[in-house]
Amino acid sequence: MRSGSSRIKVLFLCTGNSARSQIAEGFAHKFGEGFIEPHSAGFAPQGINPKAVAVMKELEIDISNQKSKAIDEESLMEMDVIITLCGDAEESCPLTPPQIKRFHWPIKDPAKATGTDEEIMKEFRSARDEIKKRVIKFVEEVKDGKRIS
Repeated sequence: MRSGSSRIKVLFLCTGNSARSQIAEGFAHKFGEGFIEPHSAGFAPQGINPKAVAVMKELEIDISNQKSKAIDEESLMEMDVIITLCGDAEESCPLTPPQIKRFHWPIKDPAKATGTDEEIMKEFRSARDEIKKRVIKFVEEVKDGKRIS
C-alpha cells in the first residue's frame, strides 16, 4: 500500500469500461469495504451498459451512479493493484512500475453477446457471477495479507 493509506487502491480495467470492470468495481465496493478503494477505467469508454446495471440490481447492488472513464496514466501510477478483465486491456495496459501488482481475469465480454434478450442477459449474469467469485476471493486474500505485501 502507498503513502500510509489503510485501503488498497485497485483499478479494474477493460476496453469499454461499460460492463465487466463496472461490475467488478461494484462488487469491490460491497465486499472490500474498509479494505479496498476500487476504481475502474477503460481504453475506449462507452458508457455504462444498462444490462450490467440490471444484473447487479438483481443482487441489490446499485452501480447506476458509476461512470465510464478513460484510463488516466497519472492515476494509474497511484494504484496498488491493476486487474485487467479482457485480453485487450492486458495487452494495452501501459508498463507499470514493479511495485504495482497486476492480475488478469479473462472474463468473456457479455456486451458482445447475441441472441434473444434472455440469452444476452444470461451472458451478463454469467460474467457477473464469475466476477463476483473472483472479487470475493481477491478481497479474502487481501484481508489475509496474501495479495499485497
